[in-house]
Amino acid sequence: MPDDRELLDTNSSTRMLGNRIPGTAATDEAILDMQQHEPVDPNVEPLKKRPFGFLFWFAIGFVTVVVFSAVLANLLPLQNPNFGNYSALNQAPSGSHLLGTDDLGRDLLSRLVFGARVSLIVGFLGVIIGLVFGGTAGLISGYRGGRIDIALNAGSFIILAFPAIVAVIAIVTFWGASLFHITIILGIATIPLMYRVIRASSLSFAQRDFVIAAKTMGATDTRIVLREILPNVIPVTVTFSLITVAGLIVIEGTLAFLGLSVALPTPSWGNLINEGTANGALSTNPYIMLWPALAMFLLLWSINLIGDRLRQRFDIREGLL
Repeated sequence: MPDDRELLDTNSSTRMLGNRIPGTAATDEAILDMQQHEPVDPNVEPLKKRPFGFLFWFAIGFVTVVVFSAVLANLLPLQNPNFGNYSALNQAPSGSHLLGTDDLGRDLLSRLVFGARVSLIVGFLGVIIGLVFGGTAGLISGYRGGRIDIALNAGSFIILAFPAIVAVIAIVTFWGASLFHITIILGIATIPLMYRVIRASSLSFAQRDFVIAAKTMGATDTRIVLREILPNVIPVTVTFSLITVAGLIVIEGTLAFLGLSVALPTPSWGNLINEGTANGALSTNPYIMLWPALAMFLLLWSINLIGDRLRQRFDIREGLL
């Protein structure tokens, strides 16, 4: 195996990097080769971007279908989700009812599509609330530091000290179960999570050379945060936000299963599952629970897969910085 001196002799451009730290010439040469788009090993390209793959695009397609179906539910040729046809009780999937009916004769496909609205509103709006408040605080805290960082950091630890699901159940019980209340409560619960993640990411960029150069050139703090730090924080924020959306959907489903989410007859995936398991309905008509449980599983799996693949892609890019 060649030593550092032999590696330095093979390429004149690497001599500028030699004699700094013993044993780093090989690493320096590999970095230069990578920057010149020449793989170190012609047979292995460890930093080559891997394709997203079929499962990623399947997940993207499923999430897209769910979102557009929920948004355009009133325009789709669906039956009224709350209309009970007492001549078609507990029917299996058929041409007139593609997913069957429940014990009151309501179309399960229609209730599944309309019920997706609750999960999506709670998941995405809750994360948006967390991003607006927690994300803003995290950027300021990570960049400025000092007393502001100490105060915000202590506040986030205090909020995180309470068990989230227990706190949510207690607040919903006393405040009332409605879509607005649940969204606000879960949004507030995500604020310290978003704060911690964005603060940590902001800290890693606050002392980078490009930030120091912007300060030297007289850029304002607002410009540095918005133009220098925020674009670098977005990749981590997007991937973590997707995972948080999945977590909020699970919590809403848990509340609905406990009877603490939106009141019936408004459909949601959680209360559909609850209806399917109540009063022995699971043994007579398993479709009531099967379809919302399967839809929730596929949505959570898709969101987590998308977030994981995006994280892998962003990690590769950050490794090249």
